[in-house]
Formats: sequence, C-alpha cells, structure tokens
Amino acid sequence: MPRPSATDYYVFYNNYVETAKGDSVAELLINYSALLNDFVTNLPEAKADYSYAAGKWTVKELLQHMIDAERIFSYRALRIARKDTTPLPGFDENSYAANADVSSKTFQSLKEEFVAVRQSTDLLLQSFSEEQLQQVGTTSNHSITVNAICFIIFGHILHHKRILEERYL
Repeated sequence: MPRPSATDYYVFYNNYVETAKGDSVAELLINYSALLNDFVTNLPEAKADYSYAAGKWTVKELLQHMIDAERIFSYRALRIARKDTTPLPGFDENSYAANADVSSKTFQSLKEEFVAVRQSTDLLLQSFSEEQLQQVGTTSNHSITVNAICFIIFGHILHHKRILEERYL
C-alpha cells in the first residue's frame, strides 16, 4: 500500500506523515524500527531528568509520552483495521504526562518499555493486510485510514527524536 494521501488523515498530522520517509508500511519498518530502538536505548543516563527549559518535559517524561502515544495510535489502528466504526476520542498529552509519574520509574525501565511497545507495534503493523490498511475510521472527529496511522506512529517518534537531538543531547 502506498503512502497515505492528504485526504487519508486530518491536516494536524501532516508533519508526522511527511517526516516518516518511505513508500509503504513495510518500508517504514525496515527504515526505522532498529534505528529508533537503538537511539532510545543509547540515550545517556545523565540526561534522564534533564529538561532544556523551565516547564518542558524531562527526557524521562518525553520518553513516557512517546510510549503512551504509540499505544494510543496502535489501539486506534487495531480498532479501525477490525472494522470497529465507533468514533475514537482524542487524548490530552499534557494530562497524560502530568499523571504518568515517571519519578517512580528508572530510565532503564522506560527504555525497555519503549523497545517492548515498539516491538509490539511493529508486529501489529506487519499483521495488517492491504484491505485492513485501507480501512477508514474516525479519531478526534476526523476521518483517518489505518495506513495513515502507521505513518503517524513513525513520524511522531521521529519528530521527538529530532527534538531530543536538537534540544536535549
């Protein structure tokens, strides 16, 4: 299945879709799965509680956000792929972050959780047929295809990888 078209998702997600380079979900898996896991597992322990400015998330909080968002995006993809037509709500990333309490987690445990979630997501995305990738559902009151969600998943992580590289490391 080719890259999603602009009509396959809400414009809010355009940056994420454009950031994920590849012509198919299979290419995204090849291009990014190992790269993203390697990047996260090699984040320096000394930066775990670092925030580049007052009021900004720490590296641990950002990593938790990436984990939470990937779980939500994957859940949306699964529901829509299985032809569940129930409209799915949005989520408030700041509320999730405020209630995640990463202070009780080690940096290593967050890295391991990220890798586990990524592996689970990759297996889910690999399982989707062409027909399932074309399924259309509703999230945050907007139409979206499963294929677009796959690109958003990778684009979202790549977006935060770039922020980590530019502002945290």
